[in-house]
Amino acid sequence: MSQKIRVTVWNEFRHEKSNATVKSIYPDGMHAAIAARLNMEKDITARLAALDDPEHGLAKEVLDQTDVLMWWGHCAHDEVKDEIVDRVQARILEGMGLIVLHSGHYSKIFRRMMGTTCLLRWREAHEKERVWAVDPTHPIAAGVGPFIELANQEMYGEHFDIPAPDELVFISWFEGGEVFRSGCCFRRGLGRIFYFSPGHEVYPIYHNPEIQKVLVNSVRWTRFQGNESVKPFYGAMCKPLEKIEEKNYHAEPIRHPGK
Repeated sequence: MSQKIRVTVWNEFRHEKSNATVKSIYPDGMHAAIAARLNMEKDITARLAALDDPEHGLAKEVLDQTDVLMWWGHCAHDEVKDEIVDRVQARILEGMGLIVLHSGHYSKIFRRMMGTTCLLRWREAHEKERVWAVDPTHPIAAGVGPFIELANQEMYGEHFDIPAPDELVFISWFEGGEVFRSGCCFRRGLGRIFYFSPGHEVYPIYHNPEIQKVLVNSVRWTRFQGNESVKPFYGAMCKPLEKIEEKNYHAEPIRHPGK
C-alpha cells in the first residue's frame, strides 16, 4: 500500500464544455476542482480522468495505481464501454474504493455494483437542501456539523432504488418536502463504496468547504482497509497450514469453475 492515497477523479467533462453556467463555475471541470482540493491534503494525491480520454482515462495501468476512484457522470452514461466497467468492477472487488457523486447514481458502474435500477425521484426548482449527518460518529462525517445547508440544489427524493446501505451517514431534506438517503456506504468484495448525492453541475457545490470535507473524509474511508495478503489467496490451490494425515481414499478429481 502506497504512503499516499492515490485518487483518480473521473468526470464526463461534457457540461463544462457545452453549458456557459457550468463553465463559469468549473472552468477546468468539476473533476479539476475536486482534485485541487484533495491535493491540498498531505496524505492524498489526485489525478484526473475523463470520458473522452483514451480508454476513458481508465487504462489498466491507471486503475492498478488507483486506491480510490471518484465518479461523476450524468448525460453520457451509455457511452462508457462495458469492458471499462468490467475492469473497474474487478478492481473494486480487489479492494479499490469507489466514490459515486450526484447523478453518477445511474452510471453503469454503480448500477452494476448495486444490482438494482438505482432510479429515484428528482426535480429542478432551485430549492434549499439540508444534508443531515444521521451518523455523526462515522469517519465520513468527521468535522462536519449537524447538517450542511445548500441554498440551491436539484432535488433527489425517495424512493431511491438501491439495496439497504451497510451504513447510512447522511439524509437530505429538501424545501419542497422530500427526503433522500444522500450519503450511503456499501461493501462489495474487498472494496468500499460511498454514494454522495450533492453536486448538481449548475451550482458551486464542490466549492463548498463542508462538502469538500465530506469528500476528503470519504477518500480516507473508502481506501482499502484490509490485509493485502488476502488478495493472492483467492482461487489458489493453497498449501495446508498443518500436516494432513494420509488417508486411503481415491476419487476422480473435480474440475472447479474458473480453473
